Amino acid sequence: MIELSPQNMKMVPVPDQAFGNFFEGDCYIVSQDSAPSMDIHYWIGNLSSQDEQGAAAILVTQLDEYLKGSPVQHREVQGAESTKFRSYFKNNLIYKKGGVASGFHHIESNIYNILRLLQVKGRKHVTATEVEVSWNSFNKGDIFLLDMGKVIVQWNGPQSNRSEKLKALLLAHDIRDRERGGRAQIGVVEGNAEEDSPELMKIMRAILGQRSGPLKEALPDDTPDYCQQTANVRLYNVSDRSGQLVVQEIATQPLTQDLLDSSDCYIVDQGGSSVFVWKGMHASKEERRSALSRAVGFIKAKNYPSSTNVEVMAEGGESAMFKHLFKSWREKGQTQGLGNVYSTGSIAKVEQVKFDVMELHAHPEQAAQQRMVDDASGQVQVRHTNTPELHPSSYGLFYAGDCYLVLYTYMRAKKQQYILYMWQGCHATQDEIAACAYQAVAVDNKYNGEAVQVRVVMGKEPRHFLAIFKGKLIIFEGGTSRSGVTSPEPAVRLFQVRGTNEFNTKATEVPARSSSLNTNDVFLLKTDMFFYMWYGKGCSGDEREMGRVVSDVVSRQEKQVVMEGQEPAEFWVALGGKAPYCSDKRLQNEKPPHNPRLFECSNQTGRFMMTEVEDFAQEDLDQDDVMLLDTWEEIFLWIGKSANEYETKEACNSALEYLRTHPAGRSPDTPIISVKQGYEPPTFTGWFNAWDPHKCSISSPLSYKVHLVAGGGSPTPASQTTPLAQNNLSNTFSTPLSTTLSSHSPSASTTQALQIHSDLPQDVAPNRSKECLSDEDMENLLGCSRSSFQRLPKWRQNDLLKKAGLF
Repeated sequence: MIELSPQNMKMVPVPDQAFGNFFEGDCYIVSQDSAPSMDIHYWIGNLSSQDEQGAAAILVTQLDEYLKGSPVQHREVQGAESTKFRSYFKNNLIYKKGGVASGFHHIESNIYNILRLLQVKGRKHVTATEVEVSWNSFNKGDIFLLDMGKVIVQWNGPQSNRSEKLKALLLAHDIRDRERGGRAQIGVVEGNAEEDSPELMKIMRAILGQRSGPLKEALPDDTPDYCQQTANVRLYNVSDRSGQLVVQEIATQPLTQDLLDSSDCYIVDQGGSSVFVWKGMHASKEERRSALSRAVGFIKAKNYPSSTNVEVMAEGGESAMFKHLFKSWREKGQTQGLGNVYSTGSIAKVEQVKFDVMELHAHPEQAAQQRMVDDASGQVQVRHTNTPELHPSSYGLFYAGDCYLVLYTYMRAKKQQYILYMWQGCHATQDEIAACAYQAVAVDNKYNGEAVQVRVVMGKEPRHFLAIFKGKLIIFEGGTSRSGVTSPEPAVRLFQVRGTNEFNTKATEVPARSSSLNTNDVFLLKTDMFFYMWYGKGCSGDEREMGRVVSDVVSRQEKQVVMEGQEPAEFWVALGGKAPYCSDKRLQNEKPPHNPRLFECSNQTGRFMMTEVEDFAQEDLDQDDVMLLDTWEEIFLWIGKSANEYETKEACNSALEYLRTHPAGRSPDTPIISVKQGYEPPTFTGWFNAWDPHKCSISSPLSYKVHLVAGGGSPTPASQTTPLAQNNLSNTFSTPLSTTLSSHSPSASTTQALQIHSDLPQDVAPNRSKECLSDEDMENLLGCSRSSFQRLPKWRQNDLLKKAGLF
């Protein structure tokens, strides 16, 4: 992190302990070097001068040229920073008053001569802004940190929520540990129960004076700062071929990669929410050098807010967000599958992978990437929406005019897990689809809401769904599987078989005519007189073998093998005569790699918006929210335990809207998987690094209280006379922190210790307080059930309690 010197416009390093602190009157350059590319951000304070802003842009351009154009450049404006920038400062940003003269006098470790008031706002992206040290700065909805050097008092507005309180407390811990060397005390005052913290309120009144009049009403938090979906993505060409730089619109969404010419530069406008500049490797030096300034000029010409995010990147170093604006994106030399390199003229191959259940559980990232929770050997139940459970002999025989519920049960950690697939035929009516959804709710309720619900549209079946039927999934064009309803079987039926093993094979009935054939696949032609297995020239031996397996399910007639180009006359007669069909061998058709992305769903602005969480981790899953995880091949909707009813009800519609408005023109039939907190399958958890089902995170109901204990106080130096109270299990349930004062003066109060009060009955001994925990709390905090805990030896019980911060 580097600060721009206002005197000589040079870059000056910022000390580590000041990272995340930004003076409003200055500009900063922040670099992050991580695979696969380097990111350079230049941050503009709201009170910085035009000279500083211009100098910052010039220095970033020079740095980019020195690094041969490889970094991705980002322009950041105070209060509207990108999620990527915020991800570098996990304990959030602090905006400090001043600049120019004060900007280069950062706080040194263990210096206590400080008096400031920080206003903490926001839920997902929290910022702390230095405000006037006065009661006039307070309001009911925000959180305020009164920082007095050796004591930090956190005042929680009556209308603030648990998530905001935790974020503010983590910020207070960070200030104490990073700026004060761990030698500061933290106290918390609940704004709706100030009388519970008399000593802390005495400190606040000594600094702020007596409060007169009621507190101000809550101010609305900032609206989500990034809208992923927009129907207004436009591509502009930037060229100097005419002797002058000309910007010209050439395309709208969905964009394709072949629109980008290496000899030019381009601007991609994402509806005014973000502006991207792409520099071709053979673009002129002037085009490349002026790319950033051209983007800023573009923002002004479009009358976009000055806070609009800008990214500048070179060909070959594109950011993930930029690639997501294109319908398809292929890297140069990109590998396909497990080591197969893309090459023109090759035939699609899908490597056969045998699934080891223990491997999938031991390596959840493999389960996520393979889209497999296990080897599909669990228990299967299938039912039509209008009939009871189907007989196992008809499992896998689906009709395009129907909907089906497929309940899959498997074991994980000695506990039954459930996945409920809702398969929708392409010819199913809206009434049938609605009935399927209604019955899915009933099944989910039967299993206490533990089932993972997956919406499956015909033709977009997930890999695990195919694996359940062991390569014998057959989808009939018409008819129905409802009992008592019969329809005549067509005289001629044609089935297209795709897949190379029992994990990825299915057969779909297609119109019985020659134009339905494809040289890359196996087809089954069934009539009353004969049964042909037609092998296209582009299909592999594995595909032919799976064709034989499926043919035995379709009919017990004697089969005849027909190679493409050697068809008998009756073959073409059955199809209504010979006609042109797809005879070009397909290329490697593996989907391009896309990094998973996590979004917070929000409708607080009156329309559905997505706020992205960069560099996401398990802790970013907030139990008050619905989160959307996009892995490109499927969409996960994670529903927190405390998510409001409206968000939960609209979650699926929101996911469909997300797909419909995605700039890359995503398929609306992409599988949507509903996951409830506490019942996450490995195909979901595998996208998170080091997933811990028992982690005490922001998702835990006790997380804020536990953090109060874990970081609420630090050891008292030997020179202090009043020792800290011992933290014990009863502290887990404490919310207010109070201070015992030996002097009423503000300076003396900063040396006094903080004592944690307990909400438990006073006669509960520390080593017996665990009995007041619910079974769920025991599981969350200790990682084992109450019965398992009681069977452990005493030393092991105490060890677990200490590690959880409860003893």
